[in-house]
Amino acid sequence: MQTLVLWAHRDSANLGVRVLAEGSREFARHIWGMDTQVDFQDFGSGVLDGGIGARRVALDLVTSAKQIPDLLAGYDVILDSGAGDSFADTYGLRRMLVMAYTQQKAVKLGLPLVLGPQTIGPFRSSLARRAARATMARATAVLARDPVSGRCAARLGATPIDSTDLVFGLPQVSPARNRDVMINVSGLLWNGSARVSFTQYRQALLALAAHLIKDGRKVTLFAHVLDNPSADNDVPAVRQLNHQLGGETEILIPKSLNQVRSAIAGANIVIGARMHACLNALSLGVPAIAWAYSRKFSPLMSSLGWKASVDLRAGMSVVNQSLKLVSAADSLKDQLPAVRRRATAKLTTSREAVARLVQT
Repeated sequence: MQTLVLWAHRDSANLGVRVLAEGSREFARHIWGMDTQVDFQDFGSGVLDGGIGARRVALDLVTSAKQIPDLLAGYDVILDSGAGDSFADTYGLRRMLVMAYTQQKAVKLGLPLVLGPQTIGPFRSSLARRAARATMARATAVLARDPVSGRCAARLGATPIDSTDLVFGLPQVSPARNRDVMINVSGLLWNGSARVSFTQYRQALLALAAHLIKDGRKVTLFAHVLDNPSADNDVPAVRQLNHQLGGETEILIPKSLNQVRSAIAGANIVIGARMHACLNALSLGVPAIAWAYSRKFSPLMSSLGWKASVDLRAGMSVVNQSLKLVSAADSLKDQLPAVRRRATAKLTTSREAVARLVQT
């Protein structure tokens, strides 16, 4: 079985995207066997050199060199990760239409298109809703990783399969060493986002870390998006926050997904606004406090019975809420076996559903 995973790559600077890639590979192999060949194609890299973006789509439309269909035609099934939360117009209509074009080409080639576990929506524009409706109507399977996404898909005529994030299908790892409080610093929010004031985010992080240090806690600041030329880069933000704290924290700049998971596995608690930094923790039996800033966080975590999330848009109250949750880390940890059981059950049933729909 030749499987192409869309919108994820194992070498991405974003370790959350690497989770999607590795999780998609495990998902495919559970369904179609360990000898399944799994390749990856992201927006900027992959089997098709240079990636799939608006320029590549434009060339497909106006020239005889049909590179995207030629790529897709080499596979037996397309497993679309949606880049986790990009099957929406949240990141702009262009990005979604690039995805929709590629998805429709797969369908026209007669390939099974599986929309893997992902956030679905929101679709604010009528064009985005039409594109999403068309894609889901022709997809072989549509997997929603949270109930709100499932309802969004159903409103557009799909019959979604209930699932959860693919991080829960990754192998367990051994702790690198014991750590206390690990805080992921999001470069995306540190540098400014339409969703959260960067000033507010920086002030909250500084106040939280300073409180923890004053209370005698050992704080590790870590990156979950590695060094890269874009503003979406945690490394400079980690270093700047450490400088503001007088160099009193440990810094962790991991080199791989496995390294960051091994580090997280040895923590007492993780705090972060990168959703996959938190999900990595939960999947490894470590309590995580999510600093949520979009609707992808709460529905997913709540569906697993995990309530330790604070709304980052609530201002400086996130600091006091987080400190209270840190002090309750032991009781939070007791909830994690049930979280993992729920996640495992959801992944198992969704794999079984896809196996029935896509025959080898």
